[in-house]
Amino acid sequence: MESLKIYTDNLIDKEIIKSKRIAVIGFGSQGYGQGMNLVDSGCNVVFGVRLGGKSDVKAKDYGLKTASIEDAVKWSDIVQILIPDEIQAKVYKEQIEPYMKKGQYLMFSHGFNIHYGFIKPIDGVNVIMVAPKAPGHTVRSEYLAGKGVPSLIAVEKDFSGDSKQIALSYASAIGSGRAGVIETTFREETETDLFGEQAVLCGGCDYLIKTAFETLVEAGYSPYMAYFEVCHELKLIVDLIDEGGIEDMHYSVSNNAEYGDYTRGCQIINSETKLRMKNILSQIQDGSYAKEFMNEFSSGSENFKKLRKESEKHLIEKVGSEIRRLFKWGKSKLIDKTKN
Repeated sequence: MESLKIYTDNLIDKEIIKSKRIAVIGFGSQGYGQGMNLVDSGCNVVFGVRLGGKSDVKAKDYGLKTASIEDAVKWSDIVQILIPDEIQAKVYKEQIEPYMKKGQYLMFSHGFNIHYGFIKPIDGVNVIMVAPKAPGHTVRSEYLAGKGVPSLIAVEKDFSGDSKQIALSYASAIGSGRAGVIETTFREETETDLFGEQAVLCGGCDYLIKTAFETLVEAGYSPYMAYFEVCHELKLIVDLIDEGGIEDMHYSVSNNAEYGDYTRGCQIINSETKLRMKNILSQIQDGSYAKEFMNEFSSGSENFKKLRKESEKHLIEKVGSEIRRLFKWGKSKLIDKTKN
């Protein structure tokens, strides 16, 4: 295994990005987080949005400069596309590509559309990626706390010869130089990111929590106790793993919990689970998942909407909402849907 090189602020030219005009396309989670951090780092930024739309209003409420996507692209040196994966190709073709010039930098925070060929950049354009490993609201909150989230960078096309330096400087400006920046490829970022989301971070975790909750409730236990045991306490465990790895978590929990980990966890997650994970990975690698995802949204996303509604109606959401309202944990919310 090759040794890992981590770039931090002391290894990055933080001034390069300040000489560039940056068009941040979109003001959703990542557009908000990355864009606000860029502005606070002294960068020259305009937000390309639908003028008069919700994102335009939210951005202007923060005193940020906005423009139509077309005008933002014309003005900029760097075009950072931070709108949802499923609409990037259409917006790129209609509102970005006609106005791009040779020597510009086309940037992404996820390699999806480049890796699977939904976006085919024009010749002479540098294609790079800076992918913070956290939701946009966390990118912002960590920056404000004087910290940062790690980022991945990748260079797909480097016509100008300085694309890696641009990516590193951009990553520093959003706060990632404080934490660490790792170089990868568009393919590796895309495939590992999708797999991680589906197998563990979102899909695996979501269904593990809900299934455990259902098992306890169906056995006659209080849904409130079930919520505390299989959902609320998960963050406490993940915090221990994040800080010191799985072994630190084992050190902190009881011997009873650790023994149960070794002897029962493998009955839940086993060789059959691994085979299903390999199947999920193969669908990501051969592009069949990407086609399924894009087809779902191009056909009206009816199945996606149905699945979302079913998830929102699950008993754990009602119980969790009630518990979070009644208990005072003293935490401010990262997300305010009216503002960011």
